[in-house]
Amino acid sequence: METGININMTDDGNMNFCYETGNASCIMAITPSTIRVFIYMFIGSTVSLLTIGGNLLVITSILYFKQLHTPTNYLILSLAVADLLVGTLVLLFNMALSVRSCLYFGDLVCKMRRGIDISLMTSSILNLCCISIDRYFAVCQPLTYRTKINDRAVVIMILVSWAVSAVSGFGIIFLGLKNTVCEGRCFIFNIPNSNLIGPVVSFYLPVIIMLSIYLKIFFEAQKQIHSIQNTTCQSTKSGATVNKMERKATKTLAVVMGVFLFCWTPFFLSTTFNPATDYSVPSPLLETLVWLGWSNSMLNPFVYGFFYSWFRSAFRMLISGKTFHSNLTYAKL
Repeated sequence: METGININMTDDGNMNFCYETGNASCIMAITPSTIRVFIYMFIGSTVSLLTIGGNLLVITSILYFKQLHTPTNYLILSLAVADLLVGTLVLLFNMALSVRSCLYFGDLVCKMRRGIDISLMTSSILNLCCISIDRYFAVCQPLTYRTKINDRAVVIMILVSWAVSAVSGFGIIFLGLKNTVCEGRCFIFNIPNSNLIGPVVSFYLPVIIMLSIYLKIFFEAQKQIHSIQNTTCQSTKSGATVNKMERKATKTLAVVMGVFLFCWTPFFLSTTFNPATDYSVPSPLLETLVWLGWSNSMLNPFVYGFFYSWFRSAFRMLISGKTFHSNLTYAKL
């Protein structure tokens, strides 16, 4: 998202433009103060570095340690690749756009930038959706899980996720919608229909699917807990074990869905209802909300990586440098 509500004007009242020639040049926004520039660069670089570092740890761990070569972790690997590309291609470029209101590299580059932005955002969300499907079969259909969720099924899910993401990003930008690119700026105004198609494909539909799946998982886990409780001795020890399992299942679902919804819901709600309010949502607010959404790519390694003990062990080995001194490919995590 781009900033620039306030107009930069000279002392005699004339407006400044990004380029002096032609009517296509954009009005130059007031240059941010030194403090704001520092805040933008500090927050942007910190989020970007944490996103890149965290997802590199996840990717390296899955590729290096044989114990992590499972269908579930391949889905996490695909998610980490999408989030890594968000940190390298999206966050750094948009940090520059936040600092400078006049930044233009040509029509094609601006379209590519927006297409990559939408594609990677959608890919990250769809990979989360695929992980929820994997968890559904693991919890609700454990006897047939290994036959239904195998390497072939995971590869298909990953390919479909990236294909849909590419179509939703580059297809909408290059084929389906009109856009306006102003000389001196690198932004795209989509026609109102894009505000319905994009959020539905990229957010609302995956959210409905994930909520339905995780609710089904939660109720199935509760049923299994009660079944175990009814078939075992009603001792204090067994009751404590059941309560611990229940708390862990509830915490897992709350962390997974809570972080995701916290990061992305405000942005998509604002972009959905913004046309209905005659685009009254301020650009700085939209910019803040989209950065909150991108921070989900930074948090995913913590949610899907540090939450599991085997990933924590893999991270410690990689960070400590033990993998450089000995072959730990088949180490037990």
